[in-house]
This record gives sequence, structure tokens and C-alpha cells, in this order.
Amino acid sequence: MEIYFAPMEGITDYIYRRIHREYFPGVDRYFAPFLSPTQNHVFPPRELRQVLPENNRDVPLTPQLLTKNAGDFLWAAARLAEMGYKEVNLNVGCPSGTVTAKGKGSGLLAAPEALWRLLDGIFAACPVAVSVKTRLGMERPEEFAPILEIYNDYPIAQLIIHPRTKREMYGGPVHMDVFTEAAAKSRAPVCYNGDIRSPADIRAVGERFPGLAGVMIGRGLAASPGLAMAAAGGEVKKETLRLFHEKLCAAYCEAFGGPGSALHRMKAIWHYMLASFAGGEAYEKRLAKARRWDEFLALTAEIFDRCPLAQAGEKSNFQRID
Repeated sequence: MEIYFAPMEGITDYIYRRIHREYFPGVDRYFAPFLSPTQNHVFPPRELRQVLPENNRDVPLTPQLLTKNAGDFLWAAARLAEMGYKEVNLNVGCPSGTVTAKGKGSGLLAAPEALWRLLDGIFAACPVAVSVKTRLGMERPEEFAPILEIYNDYPIAQLIIHPRTKREMYGGPVHMDVFTEAAAKSRAPVCYNGDIRSPADIRAVGERFPGLAGVMIGRGLAASPGLAMAAAGGEVKKETLRLFHEKLCAAYCEAFGGPGSALHRMKAIWHYMLASFAGGEAYEKRLAKARRWDEFLALTAEIFDRCPLAQAGEKSNFQRID
């Protein structure tokens, strides 16, 4: 069973992916935050940078596309194939209101006919393999049974299921009963996504579903960057996490032309990474209020010096992260 790093907008960009892989082995594949192809058929420079092969050397990457138009998907897939990618991922899972209001992401689940037309167009001519990341439906988990029938009509490379609805976003319990049935009935290999917080969680999913292709982890890996390494029996050391943080700081300062924008990005990363430290929640407000780079560096140095590493996925810290 493989471990995938889920796409997280504003977190898992190419800089983060490259440095994460350098310090924390164990992730088999990274999924890039979605690209949104339009009828103009041009990748904006900001999006293009995320998938350029030279920016992702030695990082096993699957680009993700967010669209409801088969023609736009096929153009983007062909462009990515030219770059050397063998698979692209279709986003049918994003629950953001600004996305679903346009009938994209999990908004497609409210219109099975539109989903059918999209998949029909994609699989008629796509030059690369296509995996799908999905939720169970818009309102009720019972919506997924007919949706799975649609998925089963196509040669999907892998079906990544987050067993919540769009309405549930990232809160409340996952619907493991629906996932269990889907894993049994899916013609495509299935990957589980949702609330993986610790090595024990990874083992539990693997033991419950021995035929699972993989688990996809987003917030859990952002909170505990060494989670996949720990699941493989490796030791996550505070000094390694400190070096990871320092290299991220330097890389973002260089990429953004100074500490101003780097501060914003690193504060977003620390929103999750505070869960790596026992007592880290005491620094949450202070980090959020930091306005200067030197103030931010002093605070993070204090965290490293004073706070021991928490157990991976310790619930007291993780629960605040949605």
C-alpha cells in the first residue's frame, strides 16, 4: 500500500515538495494542487511553475486538473504529457463554495449527467492515464452508489475516495461503511483519503482494507511532515524538522525575493506544523500576529528549543486543524 501526499493549495507547492522529499522519505507520490485549464488553453506562469519538470526533479508527481469541460481537460493533459507526465488526476472532490458554484470539483457530483459527459469526453481521447479524486456526494453519502456506477464505466487508473460529502467539508466522522462498500464494488484500484493522523491510522486502514492501492494524506502530513517516514519505522528527530524548516525559509525568501511573502507562506505552513510539538498550541496566536521576519524566526526558534516533539497525530493539537 502506497502513501500519497494530498494536494494542499498554499502549502504543497514545488518548493515544499522538493524539500519535504529531501528530509522526510516515505511518500510514494505527491499530487500537485489543481491547475484550472480554461478555453484560452494557456497555463498561467504561476501554475506552470508548479508542474515544470525542472522544478520537480526526483519528486514523483501527479498533476491535478480542475474543470468541467472535457476539451479543456484534454488540452491540459496533452500539454502535461509533452512534459513527460504519465498520469493526471481529475478533481471531483474540492468542496470549496467558489469551486462548486461553478459546477466543478465536488459540484460535479450534484449533476451525474454532467459527470458522465465529462468522463466520456476525457476517456475518448486522453493521452495519459487518469485517476479521480472524489467525495461521496453533495449532501448525503447515499448519493455515492449511482456515482460509483458512473466511475465503473471508465478505465480509471485509481479512484481516490474521501468518504465525506461536500456539505461535511472536513468535519464530522468519515463514512467508513460507504467507503467499505465502494472499495468492494469499484472496478478501479481504490485509495483512501481522510483523517489519517498517525502511523497507527495508516496501519489500521491497511489492515482493514488489505487490497487498498494507497492512502492519501494531506493535513496529517502537513502537521507531521515525518509521518510517512515514521509509518515505515523511521525515527523523526527534532533536528531534522528544524533543518527542514530552515531550508524552507531560505528557499521561500529566494523564490519570493525577500522575507515579506515568505513570512505569509511560512505562517501558513506553521498553522499545521505546530501540531508536531507538544504545547505548540500556546504559540498559535503569537505566530499569527507576527509581522516581522525576525519576530517570526525568534518565535519558531523558541518552539524548537522549548517544545518536545509530540506523538505523530496527537489529537489535542490536530483537532483544531480543519
